[in-house]
Amino acid sequence: MTPDGPPRAWHAALALLPGGEIRAGVLIEAAGDRFTRVTPGVPAADLPPGTAALPGVVLPGLANAHSHAFHRALRGLTQAGRGTFWTWRERMYQVAAALTPDSYLALATAVYAEMALAGITCVGEFHYLHHGPGGTRYADPNAMSAALIAAAGAAGVRITLLDACYLSGGLDAAGPQPLTGPQLRFGDGDAHAWAQRAEALASGPLPGHARAGAAIHSVRAVPAGQLEPVIGWARGRAAPLHLHLSEQVAENQACLAAYGVTPAQLLYDAGALGPRATAVHATHLTGRDIELLGTSSTVACLCPTTEADLADGIGPASALAYAGCPLTVGSDSQAVVDLLEEARRIELGERLATQRRGHFTAAALARAATADGHASLGWPEAGQLAAGALADLVAVRADSPRLAGLTAASALAATVFAATAADVRDVVIGGRDVVRDGRHLLIGDVPGALSAAIGAVAPERKRS
Repeated sequence: MTPDGPPRAWHAALALLPGGEIRAGVLIEAAGDRFTRVTPGVPAADLPPGTAALPGVVLPGLANAHSHAFHRALRGLTQAGRGTFWTWRERMYQVAAALTPDSYLALATAVYAEMALAGITCVGEFHYLHHGPGGTRYADPNAMSAALIAAAGAAGVRITLLDACYLSGGLDAAGPQPLTGPQLRFGDGDAHAWAQRAEALASGPLPGHARAGAAIHSVRAVPAGQLEPVIGWARGRAAPLHLHLSEQVAENQACLAAYGVTPAQLLYDAGALGPRATAVHATHLTGRDIELLGTSSTVACLCPTTEADLADGIGPASALAYAGCPLTVGSDSQAVVDLLEEARRIELGERLATQRRGHFTAAALARAATADGHASLGWPEAGQLAAGALADLVAVRADSPRLAGLTAASALAATVFAATAADVRDVVIGGRDVVRDGRHLLIGDVPGALSAAIGAVAPERKRS
């Protein structure tokens, strides 16, 4: 990516600028994929020729910090009826068993296009479906990762491929359990073999829209003795390191039974926590766990729609933020693809848990979905409308029934607490139009692409 390129200019009626302030009449200028100047208070009469008008509220690009793209095929199949995370997981394994590099390319392209329509400009793909049926290696051991990277490029979004180490099928008092069934597709044998495959991907070279990171799937899936190679690989590359943490009470119980400590303590002792680490979910934590995460400046990625959908629970968002954890958000299982909904549910969940209002400002929630999310994915130069930042912006229409009547003073709170993905009008990524007037410019029929791709891996979803 380069700042060289033809100049562009937009005039935002209202725009969210660094510091969390909405300003009016903002002239946003770019060359190539970078903003060159952002100037508030510019009247229409003073605009340079060719400036595009952006009515409504303009935000920086949104960062989806936690995604499992193939889970999108489960939407509508797992929401009704009784069950738990564990019964949902069995249905998820059925979809995982059906995917090939080609079918995953088609599905992920459509899913990432859906994300772009929702204002998402960068996705952190927490990827563990590495190999063929039974664990058979593809000729290219990173064929599935390559499919995801190609899908992001086709949909016009950036991606951080968070290559997940997944070595064991569960954990109990007897220790790690072997992979079975569809889980065999996830494993590399040991963490050193994982690191060799991850290094082959990261040293690619990768296309400009992609960066590589690491993931420890969970303490259930990576034995304590296998953590160091993953942590060391991420440290050596100064790459993001993401991990599922304490999503389920049963995970904590298993870790205590096997190792005598909580998952957070186990990972802290192994050196996994820190400013480049992101703990996803962090739902069922002790006070000591929160202290370990906060004092190490570990990021906490909350996925409230998935956590509600799977009956995980409500995580301690305020306690984590107060302890020192930056917060980010993710669409995770794709039960909903709407980062504005994820962001506001951080505050709304706290209200339900405490019976009090006002834990997070709209500016703090917006930062979780933009600048802090991008930083957690290894794109610190994105997520702000500022000179030198990557030229990503999202225009949210103000004339929908949800936002009609907003003023400059109420614009940010109205957008964060009432707007939805359906209100996204225009999306620019790296200075290039990807969504215009609510239409994806690269994928002509996103619903059709989703239907076809989902039908190929979940036959019961085919149109009749």
